[in-house]
Amino acid sequence: MDVFPVEQTRTLLHIIDGSLAFAGHYVHEDAHPIHTHSFVEVAVVMGGVGAQRSLAGRTPLEVGDVLVLRPGVWHGYEDCRGLDLFNCCFSTELLRRELAWTREDPQLGHLLWTGPYAEQRRGILAAHLPPAPLGECVEHLERLHDLREASLSTHRGDLIGRLTLFLSCLARSVCPAGPAPGATHPAVLEAMRMMEERPAYHWTLSTLAAELHLAPGYLVRLFKSATGLPPMAFLSRHRVELAATALLHSDQPINRIGESVGWPDQNYFARRFKSHYGLSASTYRARFTRKLGLQSSAAGHGLPPASRG
Repeated sequence: MDVFPVEQTRTLLHIIDGSLAFAGHYVHEDAHPIHTHSFVEVAVVMGGVGAQRSLAGRTPLEVGDVLVLRPGVWHGYEDCRGLDLFNCCFSTELLRRELAWTREDPQLGHLLWTGPYAEQRRGILAAHLPPAPLGECVEHLERLHDLREASLSTHRGDLIGRLTLFLSCLARSVCPAGPAPGATHPAVLEAMRMMEERPAYHWTLSTLAAELHLAPGYLVRLFKSATGLPPMAFLSRHRVELAATALLHSDQPINRIGESVGWPDQNYFARRFKSHYGLSASTYRARFTRKLGLQSSAAGHGLPPASRG
């Protein structure tokens, strides 16, 4: 088992030492308790058997299966017998800066930005790789693993390049079958940028369409064609991810967090957060940032109790 450059604070995992991305094996026996993380995770099953437990339910795993998890998603593993995962993890800062262009690529955009939330996937995109693409992906993961000890100041380009090769290889296999999708319409990209830069703004479909000089119905069609989601659903997804990060990494009152992401009505914020993560904001914070109340929170929400780290 590799020693990952991550730190576990109770049931929250976060990257330490300024690492942008890393890859390595982790072998699970029996169970790995429910947890969340503040980075993007891609898990490739290399051997053994087991099952993932998440809000989407229980998913059996076998060699070749791949899980792409957005930040803030909670999950765990159970019934593991030598479940060998080749994990690739990278920071949200990397995704939103150096990899921001991936949202303009139809395949990578689906893999990283829209696929995990389309069709009620709850932030987790599951796929299966045939032997040939699995081997190609593993080759890139191994080279990324080799860069673990390299200095970021001298090998930043190597690290980002190898990560991009892995993600591109994975996206070619994960992207839905059918005719090759076209380029994302510039209006969709601009709408994403505006909503992400100003999440607290009182966006409506009408105001967003007016900013882009488009008819609301036309904007919805463009957005759904590119992302699988209407604009306001995309904004809701972005807001709950921001809220989850604030809950995990700050002591702000929950109502202030709701205001900061654009939901000043505390009841509405509570409904949107629970709809997305299956837990209330207060339970989510207690579950993943504090020891006190872990057992009762787990019992009250159908989660297995967390083990001590």
